[in-house]
Amino acid sequence: MPDFLTFLSRNMRWIAGGFLLCFFSSFGQTFFISLSNAQIREAFALSHGEFGLIYMVATLASAATLPFLGGLLDRYSIMAVSIGSMAMLTVATLALPLAGSIVTLVIALYLLRLFGQGMMTEISHTAIGKWFVASRGRAIAVTTLGLHFGTALFPFAFVALSGAFGWRGAWMAGAAVMLVLALPLIAGLVRRERDPVASEPPSPDKVPVRDWSRREVLRDPNFYVALVGVLAPPFIGTTIYFHQVYLTELKGWSLDIFALGFAAMSAMTVVTTLLAGSAVDRYTSVRLLPSFLVPLAAACFVAAVGDGTWTIFVFMGLLGISTGLSSTLVGSLWPELYGAAHLGAIRSMVLSAAVLFTAIGPGLTGFLIDMEVPYEAQLAAMGIYSAVAAIAMLNLSRKIVAGRIAAPAR
Repeated sequence: MPDFLTFLSRNMRWIAGGFLLCFFSSFGQTFFISLSNAQIREAFALSHGEFGLIYMVATLASAATLPFLGGLLDRYSIMAVSIGSMAMLTVATLALPLAGSIVTLVIALYLLRLFGQGMMTEISHTAIGKWFVASRGRAIAVTTLGLHFGTALFPFAFVALSGAFGWRGAWMAGAAVMLVLALPLIAGLVRRERDPVASEPPSPDKVPVRDWSRREVLRDPNFYVALVGVLAPPFIGTTIYFHQVYLTELKGWSLDIFALGFAAMSAMTVVTTLLAGSAVDRYTSVRLLPSFLVPLAAACFVAAVGDGTWTIFVFMGLLGISTGLSSTLVGSLWPELYGAAHLGAIRSMVLSAAVLFTAIGPGLTGFLIDMEVPYEAQLAAMGIYSAVAAIAMLNLSRKIVAGRIAAPAR
């Protein structure tokens, strides 16, 4: 603990900058936007299905755009890209409550998803991946907690503000917070970039990695094997959260008790994230690669076969462990495999795929539910997928550790 506190004190400005980027990405995250779902549907006379389709289109469009913006992080300073992204997120946060037509609603949602969920987290993880090497795991673990803190705090703030000023007023207040607080504070924190060579002693355990280009990564079959596992948590997690009401009805659980399961999940996520950060710095994320899929597979199987109230806390706790592990491991994995020079372009491809899977998951499972495919069977299938992916990750990890993968010839 003393070493960890020393690490934080010495690197506070960069850690705080990454943390706040994740924290303020909340304005573009599904959990925050969904707080206004009913009011938006009422304002535009939309059904659940119609608004869901609009939201999916906006999310898919943001996923398609993200790879083009992610490369900016490899050509311009972190501060410049941060200022541009936060300015656009501010515009989006203001545009949503002022939208007067379906077209402007779609544009506002697209910008929220692109610059909130997409670029804000992309900047944070790319910056930390470039700025830290020996202590990258701990740095990513702490900054990732920004999103979890946002998930815990922003809903309460939104409910309080919307009660006093209406949902449109609450969104306008969010735009003011972005402009007056987030933008100048984060810009000041990331203005001076960290030099990992000068700031960290060389580690004999860290194998030098050649910097791969995005084209080289796309030609590497190991990249697609890694994606098999990396994309499982966003697909499965989003699907379970989206169909949580249906799951409680299916199992006969109380929604109030199920809500307590989210508290258990959040607690496990925070604890696991911090532990995973130290583990990554000690063992590397490549060696730990299969670990985050094991609790995910177990969570799916428990949710599929369990009926008692205890099931809620067991499978939600396992989801929290998987989330904590994956957020830290995946954040450290790409610079370990492919270097940091083109990290923005590489990470943007991964994040774009993750956003795509979060859009596909609820729709695909909802279609299967309509086709009367038992939801428990779907959960079990997700568990089998996670278990198979864990085996693939184990083989990939052993392959990389045995002999570092080499970039293809130019």
